[in-house]
Amino acid sequence: MSLRTGLHLDYLSPAEFEAARWAGVVGVATFDGPQLGLRDADVPVAEVSTPLLGEAGALCEVWRTKQAVESGRRGRVRYARTTDMVFGCIAIPENNPSPIAVEGDQTPLHSATEQAYREILGTLDALGYPHLIRVWNYVPEINRDTHGTERYRQFNSARQTALLASGRPVTGSVSAACALGAAAGSPLVIYFVASHTAPTFIENPRQVSAYNYPPQYGARTPVFSRATVLHEPDGMTLFISGTASIIGHQTIHAGDTAAQTRETITNIEALLGEANRVTGSEKFTLETLVCKVYVRHAADLPVIQAELRAALGPASRAVYLQADICRRDLLVEIEATAMVPGAW
Repeated sequence: MSLRTGLHLDYLSPAEFEAARWAGVVGVATFDGPQLGLRDADVPVAEVSTPLLGEAGALCEVWRTKQAVESGRRGRVRYARTTDMVFGCIAIPENNPSPIAVEGDQTPLHSATEQAYREILGTLDALGYPHLIRVWNYVPEINRDTHGTERYRQFNSARQTALLASGRPVTGSVSAACALGAAAGSPLVIYFVASHTAPTFIENPRQVSAYNYPPQYGARTPVFSRATVLHEPDGMTLFISGTASIIGHQTIHAGDTAAQTRETITNIEALLGEANRVTGSEKFTLETLVCKVYVRHAADLPVIQAELRAALGPASRAVYLQADICRRDLLVEIEATAMVPGAW
């Protein structure tokens, strides 16, 4: 574990996690369904229905800190907080009765998404951590068309509705995020990191900001920054949003998995450069990254692994999940986290 007292990320097998015990844990995400012994944990556990690739057995995404941790629940949001930040999660099945009034004739996914975000944002306001830093969204059948439109677009519309209702921006100062597919019939699962203070927001000079996409991508745009930097007393955590083979606002290298992976890595390098420039640091490098890689087609895994290892080196830290990606022509998406020591 890092010498930093702030946020730290590990990917551990359930046995490794059990051996390390629960000290300092603020949140956990599991994949391939729930893991025995975790469902009744005191800290938030996000159960994501996306298959692991290239790993033996189960894997836990474990977020820790060396600070004191207090856990709680507000409505359907489970959270754990320190003095500076809060980690939380929520899972809402579609067609679940809402304790919060929502307006209009909405699709089940729109309603579930709006409920989830209203509960998350209400929890953050009540606890005093108003700034969303990083959000992970897992949307069942994200590319399927229902009720006359793609489910990803339904999700984007509902997210904007909830953010606007809470008085939060939908352009500029918005969290890092990703939205990936999950198994049919699973609930909408969202987990997040928030803070007392706003992060530094990073955009990619090679790309149009997602919140400024033209109408061809939906009546309501996605709401996320390309990356954010959480400033902590003894260091910084860089959250790189789900990143793909997009230049400007267009998908590049359609149908070519290797080329898409290389372009995605180039976009991540551009974000590292921007993060270093904006923070006045040279500490964010490819070697500092912990990556989570989403693979549309499991058969493409060896190609993606080879490209990533060539760029990051044989000691690269990456986990691979099979998941649909927000655009049908995207074959791979990579998110990354880097935790570096030092004052800012």
